[in-house]
Amino acid sequence: MNKNRIRVGVVYGGRSAEHGVSCETAAGIMGNLDPRRFDVVGFAITTEGTWVQTDVDLDRLAINAGQLPNITESWGTVVGIEEALSSVDVIFPFAEDVNIQGLLELTGVPYVGPDVFGSVAGADKEFTKTLLAADGFSVAEFVTLRAHEDTVQPEQLERLGLPLFVKPARGGSSIGVHRVTTTDELPAAIADARRYDRKVLVEAAVRGRELWCGLLEFLDGTVKASAVGEVNIDDGHGREDGFYDFAKKYFDGVSHLDAPANIDEVPHLVVPANIDDDVCAEVRRLAIKAFHATESRGLSRIDFFLTDNGVMVNEINPIPALTTVSMYPLGWAVSGVDHPTLLATMVETALARGTR
Repeated sequence: MNKNRIRVGVVYGGRSAEHGVSCETAAGIMGNLDPRRFDVVGFAITTEGTWVQTDVDLDRLAINAGQLPNITESWGTVVGIEEALSSVDVIFPFAEDVNIQGLLELTGVPYVGPDVFGSVAGADKEFTKTLLAADGFSVAEFVTLRAHEDTVQPEQLERLGLPLFVKPARGGSSIGVHRVTTTDELPAAIADARRYDRKVLVEAAVRGRELWCGLLEFLDGTVKASAVGEVNIDDGHGREDGFYDFAKKYFDGVSHLDAPANIDEVPHLVVPANIDDDVCAEVRRLAIKAFHATESRGLSRIDFFLTDNGVMVNEINPIPALTTVSMYPLGWAVSGVDHPTLLATMVETALARGTR
């Protein structure tokens, strides 16, 4: 280990449904941190919760024959959590589990991204919408089904209308998300969403264009917004009938480990979005406002709908995917911030946080 370099630990895997997805982001981080400045070590968490120290092996993190990676103890050396955390200067906590932020706060290890509250506020879709609505944002109508609630009541369904979306309240990558067009489809969609979270969100479908914007905190504490991008899912069946589901995100098109020769080659994503300058400015303004409203820090990606009535917030992603073909890095690439610079800024901000 070169003692002049910052030792960065990348935590990935874990017990959540996004176990394999987090491996893709880990590859995007480990493969793009400047080796002249950073000494990188991976901490892979198995689905049983065992921490395994790994080398940077990008091939092992790749999607292979349509299968996401699955971490086992054979990937490296089993380590204790205290041993792992004490061996690094800063952590990328990308195991898709907000409990890790609490662990890092208790141990005092600097880490990239939002703290406990910001992580939970963004990860729990019910709380995200409640907080943003209270701050004056426009959000879609929704109903929360808690553990003892199995269905939407008739008066609630009348308010939401059809079609609607059913999703785990605390999940990502569109895992367990269903577009429901008839009431007959609702029970199966709720049951599947509940496989991933005991709390389920049932949300009115919004007719509009899907936009996003990345937020990045800089060393002096300022927060800036990236170029605005758009999700284009008009795949021949009509935009209204589809959504940006798990298969489209991870199994459709270019590799998540390889930087595209041209952003236009990335399927379903258009960066920058073909929207008027005033709309772009409004999306970026609202993105920064939402970032602060949810007490976020470090980085975040805010997703929006552009409707006939204006801009509506959809979701906040406090720990967005950081593969080379993910929305967040693509938005910043168009803004003139390449992947290594993006990651270096995150590290610098995390290390400086305790001094401000």
